[in-house]
Amino acid sequence: MRYAGLATTARPDDDDEVTQATAPHRTAPASGVARTGWSRLSVVPFAIFHLLPLLAVFTGVTRRALIIAFVAYFARLVSITAGYHRYFSHRSYRTGRVRQFVLAFVGTTAVQRGPLWWAGNHRAHHRYSDTDRDPHSASRGFWWSHVGWILSANYANTNHALVGDLARYRELRFIDRHDWIGPWSLGVVCFQLGGWSGLIIGFFASTIVLWHVTFTINSLALGRRPYPTKDTSRNSFALALLSLGEGWHNNHHHHQPHSCLQGNRWYEIDPTYALLRIAQLLHIVTNIKTPSRQARPT
Repeated sequence: MRYAGLATTARPDDDDEVTQATAPHRTAPASGVARTGWSRLSVVPFAIFHLLPLLAVFTGVTRRALIIAFVAYFARLVSITAGYHRYFSHRSYRTGRVRQFVLAFVGTTAVQRGPLWWAGNHRAHHRYSDTDRDPHSASRGFWWSHVGWILSANYANTNHALVGDLARYRELRFIDRHDWIGPWSLGVVCFQLGGWSGLIIGFFASTIVLWHVTFTINSLALGRRPYPTKDTSRNSFALALLSLGEGWHNNHHHHQPHSCLQGNRWYEIDPTYALLRIAQLLHIVTNIKTPSRQARPT
């Protein structure tokens, strides 16, 4: 099942609901992937980031810092699973323009670049799953699908050809270009709340854990394959627990891009979907998409 791009049918006012309709299938221009090799602008900060938590030897690890880390991890995880993934990448529910921007801004604090960059690469992943045009194809090995593709200059730019429905919003284009604002803001807040330990553990350490939990959905191909999809996606209960429901990867590829629900069976817990259903009851989101009866397991 290949991804079909989505585009908005009208530009909403400040808090009108965002709508979408199916748009023609388009491929990315060659210029978007013209550069090759590793990007030092990515590799060096990525390596330094992983070393910074070692400073906890000097700052100590306070209870407040651990609380900050716990809250920062789960709040940002929701912004990735419910925001970057199920909303911006797949448009599996609807929300207002202001709330759309909030999702985008909080998502940038996870230090996984901007919403247009994230959604463009994820849409390419579904369109070209496990082929040479898949940004993080599992066929290229664990290292590449885990972090190698992120550090490659090939994917440093936003693929605007696949996110035209999102790029029409100037505030999303702004936060995508200035995706450093969110992380720096959160870092300052963590420092103000917890001092150096709050910064080192609350921000840097929790960000690293969040990174690798997100990355393992693509790279750690362990688990069951209840659906014979044309890729290597698998379901993992352990990853679903850590990622608030994203571990049901094979389900997702079977139903995508139409379903917000990723856990199909009673034991396939999907906390992100549960949170979105609560948000729907509170009229924060609307039109949550679920699999058709024909697609559900018997």
